[in-house]
Amino acid sequence: MAGLLVVMGSGETAPTMVKPHRAIFERVGAGPAILLDTPYGFQENADDISTKAVKYFAESVGRTVTPVSWRVTPPPGLVRDRALARLDEAGWLFAGPGSPTYALRQWRDTAVPDAFVRALDRGGVVVFASAAAVTLGSHAVPVYEIYKAGFEPEWAPGLDLVRRVTGLPAVIIPHYDNAEGGHHDTRFCYLGERRLSTMEHELPGDALILGVDEHTGVLFDLDARTAAVVGRGGFTIRRQGRSVVHPTGSVLSFAAIVGTDTALTPADPAPPSAEPDLGGASLRADADRLDAVFAAAYDARDVDGCVAAILDLEQVVVDWSADTDISDDTEHARTVLRRMVLRLGELAGTGAADPRTTVGPFVETLLELRAIARAARDFATADRVRDSLVAAGIEVRDAPDGAHWDLR
Repeated sequence: MAGLLVVMGSGETAPTMVKPHRAIFERVGAGPAILLDTPYGFQENADDISTKAVKYFAESVGRTVTPVSWRVTPPPGLVRDRALARLDEAGWLFAGPGSPTYALRQWRDTAVPDAFVRALDRGGVVVFASAAAVTLGSHAVPVYEIYKAGFEPEWAPGLDLVRRVTGLPAVIIPHYDNAEGGHHDTRFCYLGERRLSTMEHELPGDALILGVDEHTGVLFDLDARTAAVVGRGGFTIRRQGRSVVHPTGSVLSFAAIVGTDTALTPADPAPPSAEPDLGGASLRADADRLDAVFAAAYDARDVDGCVAAILDLEQVVVDWSADTDISDDTEHARTVLRRMVLRLGELAGTGAADPRTTVGPFVETLLELRAIARAARDFATADRVRDSLVAAGIEVRDAPDGAHWDLR
């Protein structure tokens, strides 16, 4: 039985992808689950990333995942043989965030790509997300080099693993709908339309760009020869500047993917014009949503509502704590949380209850005494009571039906 190749656009260790991961694991059975650390192996916090990923799969998905280290290509010998043996035992293989070109340098001209293919041949599951997903195509986007270091846009040779196992002449682009740039175009794994259009001309004529949105997965079933879209976003098939988007829930045959030319429409050249509504697709979006909930409760002097928003945000931060995506969302959420606590402290200092309720009985008693004094024509006492109330911030208005008061 052939296996399942899963390509995730992002969110591979986020709360948004827990359900897809659980469904994918159901296909694995009891086979060993292996996390390969190569894409982020150059980072000083590589151990922390592995630890967070292992924790995520254990606590959120309910599966034990074991890291296998291939941060740099081991020399021939025992260390290399042991790592390859672990890959050959796996029923589930995972690689995720980091640098595509770094991973390619460590895997190229080694037995690692063949190990991925063997896992699929024996009915296993291979899950590649974010940076690792980029390596799967015939050509790979050098994300860091182009977006961060200003290199000229050009492709790097990929593993071409998708073609090996599906026959599809694919170029994989995760983070396809990325909108972190706000008013500047960071779609298509931070390339934007202008750079992608330029690079697209360098691809072979039969090449298909397969774009996977963030917090979205495409499950390539090698037996059924179908691709199923799961998660929050869509799956885009693009060729020579024209594209078609298949939403979550879509199931396409491999033949349909290759034969989509007649359905292709011109790609939208315009970048996003405003911040996107991610609807909980990121920690930042959840923090901003709960900040608005807190603000509404604060304006209504609803202490319970304020406390609930704080507790919900704290839980959201915990839920997203295993996410290995590199961003400032965690610091943003912590800033929002601290601001909530400070504002709740201010509310506690001034008092959340309506002060009219607190001072009302005392004011009404004084106004009754003033009315008695006025009835007795003791205007000096009546005026003294009124002046005392005004000095205390109570506005008194006399009317035919009696005295009325309010807080100034």
